[in-house]
Amino acid sequence: MHAYRTHTCGALRHADQGANVRLSGWIHRKRDHGGLMFVDLRDHYGLTQLVADPATPGFEVLERLRAESVVRIDGEVVARSPETVNPALPTGEIEVRVRAVTVLSEAAELPLPVFGEPDYPEDIRYRYRYLDLRRETLHRNIVLRSRVIDSIRRRMVEQGFLEFQTPILTASSPEGARDFLVPARLHPGKFYALPQAPQQFKQLLMVAGFDRYFQIAPCFRDEDMRADRSLEFYQLDLEMSFVTQEDVFATMEPVMHGLFVEFAGGKTVTPYPFPRIPYRDSIRMYGTDKPDLRNPLIMQDVSEAFRGGGFGVFARMLTTPSGAVWAIPAPGGGSRAFCDRMNSWAQGEGQPGLGYIFWREGEGEEGAAGPIARNLGPERTEAIRKQLNLGVGDAAFFVGGDPKTFYKFAGLARTKVATELDLTAQDRFDFCWIVDFPMFEMNEQTNHVDFSHNPFSMPQGEMEALESKDPLDILAYQYDIVCNGHELCSGAIRNHKPEIMLKAFEIAGNSPEFVEENFGGMLSAFRHGAPPHGGMAPGIDRIVALLAGQPAIREVIAFPLNQQGEDLLMHAPSLVRESQLKELNIRVVPPLKG
Repeated sequence: MHAYRTHTCGALRHADQGANVRLSGWIHRKRDHGGLMFVDLRDHYGLTQLVADPATPGFEVLERLRAESVVRIDGEVVARSPETVNPALPTGEIEVRVRAVTVLSEAAELPLPVFGEPDYPEDIRYRYRYLDLRRETLHRNIVLRSRVIDSIRRRMVEQGFLEFQTPILTASSPEGARDFLVPARLHPGKFYALPQAPQQFKQLLMVAGFDRYFQIAPCFRDEDMRADRSLEFYQLDLEMSFVTQEDVFATMEPVMHGLFVEFAGGKTVTPYPFPRIPYRDSIRMYGTDKPDLRNPLIMQDVSEAFRGGGFGVFARMLTTPSGAVWAIPAPGGGSRAFCDRMNSWAQGEGQPGLGYIFWREGEGEEGAAGPIARNLGPERTEAIRKQLNLGVGDAAFFVGGDPKTFYKFAGLARTKVATELDLTAQDRFDFCWIVDFPMFEMNEQTNHVDFSHNPFSMPQGEMEALESKDPLDILAYQYDIVCNGHELCSGAIRNHKPEIMLKAFEIAGNSPEFVEENFGGMLSAFRHGAPPHGGMAPGIDRIVALLAGQPAIREVIAFPLNQQGEDLLMHAPSLVRESQLKELNIRVVPPLKG
C-alpha cells in the first residue's frame, strides 16, 4: 500500500464500498454524536467523511487533534444509510470506518478559521495566506485561474500563435506608469527596469519575422493600488503581423468567447462578432469607455428641449458652445421617493443635486411631475418623454454643463439608477469593443497636447492626418475589450513607420532626440523593414476575477500584495543589509520631513 494514500479525499464512490483504503489530508471539522465521532477529511480534491467510535484505534488521537492537523487514516469504505446521504458532496454516498490513525503534522491554534469561511480582516488573511488558501472559495479561485490559463494557451496555439518569453530586466521607459528600478551591480549608477508590459519586445518580434506571438506575461507598474490593479499582474500578451484591426478582432473573438463559455457556469456570453462602439459614442451613451451592456439604459442629449426654456439653470448652461444637457432614463422609477433618493445620492457624490422629471397618472402637466416639469412646461416635457420612450411610472434624470466635466458623473448616475431599479442582468457576460480612441488629448495640467492612449498606435489617416488635422480630431487604431463594465484589455494596430512615429511624438511635444534616446531600438528596427502589425493584452487577473464573480483581483491571486503594496507573509518590502547597498554603490537617503 502507498505510504500516504490509495485514493484522494474526493475519489471514493458508492461502488468502492467494502474496499480497504488509505487517505491523507487535513482535519476539516469534527462532530461528536454521542459516542460516534464524524471527521471530514480534506485534501486538494475534496472531502471524505470518516467515522470512528471509542473502540477505534486512534480514537483518542482524533478526539485530541485540532482542526487543520494532517493525518493518515486506514479504513474500510462503507455505504451511508439513505437518510444520511449528502447529495452536495461527490463522496456523499459513502464514509470511511477508521481502523488506524497516524498523525503526520499537528496543527497549533489557528489564527483564522478554515471551515465556514467567515469574513476575516485582510491583514490576518494575507499574513497567513497559506491558511486562507485552504478555504474552499479561495482554493477554487486559484484552481480556476490555472485552468483558465491552460485554456488560453491551448486556444492561442490553435490559432497559430507561438509562445515566447521576453526579458524581465530591461530599460526604463518614459511612457506609462512609474517603473520599478533594479540597480545594476556591474554598472554602478545604472538601473534596469522591470517591464510595465512587453510592448516594445513583442513589436520587435514581429519585425524579426515571427508572425504570431503570445505570452502569459508578468508586468510591473509602480502605481496606486485598487480593486482591479496591483503592482504586479499577468496579461495575455499577443501580437500579429500583416493584420488590420478587423483581423485582430476576428482572431481573438473566438478565443475570448470560447474561454468565457467554457467557464461561465451557464451564463450567456455575447456571440461574436462583438459589438463595436466608437469611444465618443460610448462616452455619450454610457458616460464611460467601459460600459456595462447588461445595463439597458442609454443616455441621450436632450439639450434642445431645454434651450431657451423655463428651467433657467440648464437654459443658461446651453448659452455656452460646449454646454449640453443629458438625460438618464429610469423606467419604473416614477415616484417622488425614488427621485428624492437619487437626488440625495448625487449630493453625496459632491454634486449640487440631480434634476428629474417623473410621470405619474393624474399629477402635474400630462402626468409629468417635479420642479423641472413645472418650469419647463408640458410641450417640452412631453418632447423629452417621447424622445426617451418613457411613460407613466417612469422617470428621467438630467445632468448639464460641459460634457467633458460631467460625463463621468452621468455614467455613475446611469449605473446607480439601474442598480436601484434592478435593471442590470446578472446572468450574462456582455462583451464589446471600444474603438476609435482619440490619438491625442489636451493635458489639463500642462495645457499641451499629449498622447491619450498608446504612443505606439497608428493614427487613422497616417501621416496625412498628422499633417492636416487638428490633433484633437485625429483618431487612432486603438481598441479595448470590455466585459460587464470591466476593461479586460487594450490594444492597437501599431505605428511601424519611423517618420510617422517621429511626427506623432513631435505633436505631443517630444523632440526627435527624445524619441531616439528612449525608443531608438524600435526606430532602428523599423528602419530595417517592419511589417504592419497589431495586438492586445487581456488581463489574466481581471478575466479570472470576472469568471469567479470576485470584485477584487486579490481574490484570484495566490499571494497578493495588500492595498499598501506590502507582502505581509514574506515581509516585503524590507530593509536590506548595508553590505548589499555597498555592493550596489547605493546609499539610502531618508525622505524629507514635512
